[in-house]
Amino acid sequence: MPDDITTLPEGGDVRPTSLSAALSERYLAYAMSTITARSLPDVRDGMKPVHRRLLWAMHQLKLDPAAGFKKCARIVGDVMGKFHPHGDASIYEAMVRLAQEFAARYPLVEGQGNFGNIDGDNAAAMRYTEARLTAIASAMLEGIEENAVDFRATYDGEEKEPVVLPAAFPNLLANGAAGIAVGMATSIPPHNAGELCAAALALIANPKAGIDELLGHMPGPDFPTGGVLVESPEAVREAYATGRGGFRIRARWEKESLKNGTWQIVVTEIPYQVQKSRLIEQIAQLMEEKKLPLLADVRDESTDVIRLVLEPRNRAIEPAMLMETLFRATPLESRFSLNMNVLDASRTPRVMGLREVLQSWLDHRHEVLVRRSQHRLDAIARRLEILDGYLIAYLNLDEVIRIIREEDHPKPVLISTFSLTDVQAEAILNMRLRSLRRLEEMEIRREHKKLVAEQKSLQTLLGSEKARWKKLAEQIAETRAKFGEETPIGRRRTVIDGTAAPVVIDERAFVEREPITVILSQKGWVRALKGHVPLDQEQKFKEGDSLRIALHAQTTDRICLFATNGKCFTIKADALPRGRGDGQPVRLMVDLTNEDDVVDLFVWAEDRKYLVASSDGRGFVVKSEDMLAEKRTGKQVLTVDGGIEAAACKPVEGDTVAVLGENRKLLVFPLEQVPEMVRGRGVVLQGYKDGGMADVKVFDGKAGLTWRIGERVRLETDLTTWRGNRAGAGRQPPNGFPRSNRFGD
Repeated sequence: MPDDITTLPEGGDVRPTSLSAALSERYLAYAMSTITARSLPDVRDGMKPVHRRLLWAMHQLKLDPAAGFKKCARIVGDVMGKFHPHGDASIYEAMVRLAQEFAARYPLVEGQGNFGNIDGDNAAAMRYTEARLTAIASAMLEGIEENAVDFRATYDGEEKEPVVLPAAFPNLLANGAAGIAVGMATSIPPHNAGELCAAALALIANPKAGIDELLGHMPGPDFPTGGVLVESPEAVREAYATGRGGFRIRARWEKESLKNGTWQIVVTEIPYQVQKSRLIEQIAQLMEEKKLPLLADVRDESTDVIRLVLEPRNRAIEPAMLMETLFRATPLESRFSLNMNVLDASRTPRVMGLREVLQSWLDHRHEVLVRRSQHRLDAIARRLEILDGYLIAYLNLDEVIRIIREEDHPKPVLISTFSLTDVQAEAILNMRLRSLRRLEEMEIRREHKKLVAEQKSLQTLLGSEKARWKKLAEQIAETRAKFGEETPIGRRRTVIDGTAAPVVIDERAFVEREPITVILSQKGWVRALKGHVPLDQEQKFKEGDSLRIALHAQTTDRICLFATNGKCFTIKADALPRGRGDGQPVRLMVDLTNEDDVVDLFVWAEDRKYLVASSDGRGFVVKSEDMLAEKRTGKQVLTVDGGIEAAACKPVEGDTVAVLGENRKLLVFPLEQVPEMVRGRGVVLQGYKDGGMADVKVFDGKAGLTWRIGERVRLETDLTTWRGNRAGAGRQPPNGFPRSNRFGD
C-alpha cells in the first residue's frame, strides 16, 4: 500500500486485495445476475423477469381480454418505472415478441397496430401501438391475487412483484425460450399445448411414466410457422430424454401443375425464425452465383399467407430433387437446437429432460392449488365468523338494538352479552338498517350454508394428496379443452415426418466439368487456372512468394488438404478463386489457424489409401473416404500435441515403406506392419534418439526405391542393408542420397 495513504474518512477502511480476486468476485456476481435475472427462464412459468413484469404490469392496469386496449408506451412506462429499470426499447421488444403470432406459438399479448411481420419488418413505435392481455395470459395470472405465489419487493422497494406466476398454462414448453447468459445458454422450441396437457395428465395418472409414454402424447415441437419436422424418432427421443439435441425443420411445399406439362413449386410454410424477405434474397444470390443450377426463378406472391413460387430450369427435373438442393443450400431447411437449461424451483440453473420439466410444472401447480385452497379456507373462516355474528344479532335483534341505543360503549357490552368476537361485534355495529329485513336474514343463512359446504370440501381436498392431484388433473383438462387440439389456436401446425428419406444428389452433376490447374503458394495463397497448364510453367506470385504445389484437376473434383494439426479439409474445386489474380488465402476457405500450415494438397479420389505420419515418426494408413470432411472445420485424422506436428501424407502405391529420419538414417520395412486406422496417433514407424522424421514414402519393393536429385532420378534395387522391422533405427542411406533428407517425390 502506498505510504501517502495516511488519512481516511471517519469510519473508513482500506483492505488490500489482489486484482484477480476482485475481478473474479465481481464477474461472478455479474454472471449470476445475468443467469438468474435476465437470460434463463423459470421452469415453473417459463418466463424471464421482463416477461413476468410485463404481464404483471398489464394485469395491474386491468388490461384483461375483455377490457379495452392501452397504449404500449403507457405499459412500457409502468414496467420500466415500477419493476424493470432497464431501457424502454428492450422492454418494448420483449412485449412485441409476445404479441407476434409468427414468433410466439401462443401469444400472451394481443396487439393492435403494426407489430412487425415475418419479413423481418420492425413494429411501429410504442406510441402508435396498443395492447392488452390474451386469454392465455389470463390463465398464467389466474389466482395471483389469492396468495398463489410469493411476492418480493421491487428494485426501489416501493412496489411488490411476483417471484413466479401461478401458470395454469404450460408456458415454458408451449412458447419455448431462448437466451444467452454467461457461460451457459438456453434454447427451447415451442410445443403444442394440448399435447403437453395430455402428457402432463399421463404423468399424473402414472408418476413413473417414461419418456416413451410421454412422447406418445407429445411427439415433438410445434412451431408457430408450421413446417415439417424431419428428425428421426431416435434423435427426438434422445433429445427429450437428455434435454440436449436439435431438430431439423423444412419448409412445407407442394407441386402445382401448369399447362403444357410444366409445373412449379409453391412453398406455403417456412421454418421457424426464418425471415421471408431474407430467405428470398439468399435464394436469389445463390442463383446469381450459379449455385442453384436446377432453379430458374423465385417469386414472392405472399399476402397474409405465405406463398413462395419456385420455377424449375426445365420440366424434366424431379420436384423432390429440386427441393433437396434448396434444402441443402438455403434456410428452407434449418436446425433448431434443444438445450433445456432452466432455473428450477430453487433458482438453480440446470439442464432438464422432458419428464423433469413437466414434473416441475406439475409440482408448481400442486403448490399453487394448496396455497389457493388455504387462502380460500382462511377467507371462508373470516366470512363465517362474521355471518355467525349476524345470525346471533338476528336472533337477539331487540336486545342488540337496545344495547346500541342505550350503552355509551356498546361494543364491549355486545361482546360480553352474546360471547362475540371483536370482529363479530365490529361487523354488527357496522350493519346498515336495511340489512335488518327478514329477506336479508334468509340470504345470510343460505350464504352460511353454502360456505360451510365449501369449507368442508376444501378441508377434504387439503387433507388428501390423492384428491389434490385429481383436482389438478381436472384443471389441466380444462386448460386442454380451452387451448387444446380442438381449438383454432391449438391445432398442430408442424407436421412430423421422421421417416422422410433424403433424396440422394450428386452435386457434381450440376457443375460443368472443366479442366483446371490448382496453384498453392508457399505463403498459403490458392487459386485455379483454366485448363491443364504445364505444372513446371512459371507462375506469377506476390513479392516474396513462390510456388509450393501445382496439380491438375477438374471442376467437379474435391481437393483434399492435409494440415500440420493432423486435420483433413475438403475444398470443392469449383469454389476455388479463378482469374489472373493471386487467389485468396487458403485459411479463409477452411478453418486453419495461423499456427498451422499445409502438409499436402491433392485431388481426392475414392478407394485410395494414404500413409499419414507425424514429426516424431508415428503414423498409420487411412482410407480416402475417412479423410473426406465437408464441413469447414475439417476432420481430425492424425492426433498430434505437445509440439508434435503432422509431417507427411503419402499415397499408398506399393507394398513397402521407406522412412528417413533427421539423423540421416534410412529404414525400409513391409507396409503390412503399419495398421489401417480411421483416427489416432498411429504406431512408431522409426525409432529416434534425437530429432524426428524427415520423410517417408510407400513404394513397390520389387521395383526398388527411387529418389530425385535435381532433374535426375536415382534407383536402388538392393535394399537388404536397410530392410528391417517397423520401429527400427535404420542405417545410413545409399551414396548419392540428397543432403536435404528428402526423397524428392
